[in-house]
Amino acid sequence: MSVRGPSITERGPGLGERGPGPVHVTLSVNGAERPMEIEPRVSLLDALREHLGLTGSKKGCDQGACGACTVWVDGRRVLACLTLALTCEGREVTTIEGLAGPDGRLHPMQRAFIAEDAFQCGYCTPGQIMSAVALTAEGHTGDDEIGEWMSGNLCRCAAYPHIRAAVRAVRDGN
Repeated sequence: MSVRGPSITERGPGLGERGPGPVHVTLSVNGAERPMEIEPRVSLLDALREHLGLTGSKKGCDQGACGACTVWVDGRRVLACLTLALTCEGREVTTIEGLAGPDGRLHPMQRAFIAEDAFQCGYCTPGQIMSAVALTAEGHTGDDEIGEWMSGNLCRCAAYPHIRAAVRAVRDGN
């Protein structure tokens, strides 16, 4: 199995043909360089959870349908279960663990999720928060926009009104 293509070879050092066995990959995750040996077919989600021990991002469906695995790659929301880890070499990956400040203070969206009771079981919460922070940064915080821009993140507990309230609270500076 070889890994080739413009999306891989345009970025990152030496991403020509690699594989089929384990290859050395260094990912920049939450501001730290994290080397590992993985097979080229390993998803970003599995690399984060199984190889780096960052279990905040959840494996909900493993098909890109639920959004529980949402992380940022170069500041853009991606579904980590559908993204090959190898393609993230040379890019900055941010997970829910990297959202809090260096002093450990929670991000305003994390605080708003707590204040607005925007979770019940909590399984989808990391992906919901990562999407909520991103949509706020993207400027999609109109009352009619929030639901649409959060639609890729499912909540089986139906905490949607509280999730939207948390986004509005951050938008309004509360």
